[in-house]
Amino acid sequence: MSNDAHFEPRIVGFFCNWCSYRAADLAGTARIKHATSVRIIRAMCSGRIDPMFVLKAFALGADGVMIAGCHPGDCHYLEQNYKTMRRYALLKYTLAELGIEEDRLRLVWASAAEGPQLAQAIDHFVEWVRQLGPLRWSRNWEERQREKAIEQIAHEHAEALEVPV
Repeated sequence: MSNDAHFEPRIVGFFCNWCSYRAADLAGTARIKHATSVRIIRAMCSGRIDPMFVLKAFALGADGVMIAGCHPGDCHYLEQNYKTMRRYALLKYTLAELGIEEDRLRLVWASAAEGPQLAQAIDHFVEWVRQLGPLRWSRNWEERQREKAIEQIAHEHAEALEVPV
């Protein structure tokens, strides 16, 4: 956890066109203040958000990613938000395997009329990521690669000396 009070997290938000993007628009037109560090990308449906988009956002420097869509059962594309839930679970697992705290990914449901609730969810997520601190994924990746290289060298030398590892 970071104690840096001046850290402003970079958050990427993938929002469904029909519900959550319109909720964000409602929050804006109603002049409801929320954290400005979220960069919103409109998708036609939360079910159309490829997991690679999320991974690329982290790879390009995002400290957190928020996915927002229609409430389950209210999807304009029938059952795509159930697909989103399954992908979300797999993405959290994948992030943990890649050394990224799974709490840096958040899934939110918001109807078009829930602008204040979405603004509050954005604020809570930004504060949560602020508590986690900067991601620094590339630095973590380099450390893991170094550890793997050391393990490989140790294994090769053990084989050459016929020592059990």
